[in-house]
Amino acid sequence: MPVITVKPCTFVLFGALGDLALRKLFPALYQLDRAGLLHASTRIVALAREKGEAGTHLATIEATLLRYVPAADIEPTVLQRFRARLSYLSMDFFTAGDYAPLAEQVAGTDPLIAYFATPASVYGAICENLAAVGLAEQSRVVLEKPIGHDLASSREVNEAVARYFPESRIYRIDHYLGKETVQNLIALRFANSLFETQWNQHHISHVEITVAEKVGIEGRWGYFDQAGQLRDMIQNHLLQLLCLIAMDPPSDLSADSIRDEKVKVLKALAPITAEQFGRQVVRGQYATGSSDGKPVPGYLEEENANPHSDTETFVALRADIRNWRWSGVPFYLRTGKRMPQKLSQIVIHFKESSHYIFAPEQRPLVSNRLIIRLQPDEGISLQVMTKDQGLDKGMHLRSGPLQLNFSETYKSTRIPDAYERLVLEVMQGNQYLFVRKDEVEHAWLWCDQLIAGWTQLGDSPKPYTAGSWGPMASMALITRDGRSWYGDL
Repeated sequence: MPVITVKPCTFVLFGALGDLALRKLFPALYQLDRAGLLHASTRIVALAREKGEAGTHLATIEATLLRYVPAADIEPTVLQRFRARLSYLSMDFFTAGDYAPLAEQVAGTDPLIAYFATPASVYGAICENLAAVGLAEQSRVVLEKPIGHDLASSREVNEAVARYFPESRIYRIDHYLGKETVQNLIALRFANSLFETQWNQHHISHVEITVAEKVGIEGRWGYFDQAGQLRDMIQNHLLQLLCLIAMDPPSDLSADSIRDEKVKVLKALAPITAEQFGRQVVRGQYATGSSDGKPVPGYLEEENANPHSDTETFVALRADIRNWRWSGVPFYLRTGKRMPQKLSQIVIHFKESSHYIFAPEQRPLVSNRLIIRLQPDEGISLQVMTKDQGLDKGMHLRSGPLQLNFSETYKSTRIPDAYERLVLEVMQGNQYLFVRKDEVEHAWLWCDQLIAGWTQLGDSPKPYTAGSWGPMASMALITRDGRSWYGDL
């Protein structure tokens, strides 16, 4: 088995006191340290605007670390070692003079990992100021999504970064790509002829991708109302999943080979015209309802809400890919907030056998499905048809799973959080789990035509009750094709 060679680096975290850094990034770094995947010389520099004693801010970081890392994973010796790696600098990211102390502290570091846990509007200023103090040549920069709010603004952000950093040192994060199950898509498809020979329009009927959230906007009104579910989820997470499902085999496992194939899928997405909107696109907005038996407010009743907002909290759509492999195979994408459960899954529906020999009344049962769960329980299940057991059953069919549940199968192995893997890959200089500039642009190009269609039609989001699976129109979107969303109750 290949062994990871742990190399030293300095991890510089811009926006270190923000929610993402405290809730995800510091716990990820701690777990890497606990797993022995941080070099003894690796340092972590926390950067934020907050002034005051460094020790006070480092205490805040440690307190939230203890909150978000499971108690069973807190080891005193590791915590002490991790604490010793940390330092804090207060700085205004737009002020060039504030970068001098950083440059002095990290002088000679190679590589320097600069993680931007900030709004994209700050990326250009950070890059310019890193270059001004001579840190650009030794840095890899990590960009959080969303990169822009449309094609034009994403190009503006990417061009601002590209003035100082080549594409080979830019890592655009989509945390879904760090999930264990998502990476297993590549192994599942291309290491198993059982699936790859069936992975086309001759054998697959349709594909569903669902990313459902139980929560509402969780105090993120200011950001979310400007973005909406299409920009927040479809443009990045769901289209990335679609690409991994639909792409052709890459020539090898190098970053550019994989990303070349994903770009081909994005280029092949059929545009959805204004005339097709009524049949292929549904947008919704959650109204008052309940979650876990407790009443919850509607989107327009959330704290600091604009009662006249027409921002969507739900999107369902049918996407079609114009190439040989997927001609005639619809991809149904669905994502929303205030759904009945937290669920991310991909369902591959295989076509029925052309010659059916069993009892006619059982024919609706005959459908093989490959179910790939990303959350809450990562795993893969293949639904197959078998004979029901018992002397009195005759040749009665039943549907049952051939199942791989990662947490049960690998009981002794902890499944790492997506950010742990992504941070480690940046430290290793591997880009295959990160999004290239042209991927971002082609995804925005396709999503921009959806936004333009809504604007042209004056299409307001359809209300749905919080705790439901979205507007009734989303059910009609798939049932008019003679299908239904898998697993909806």
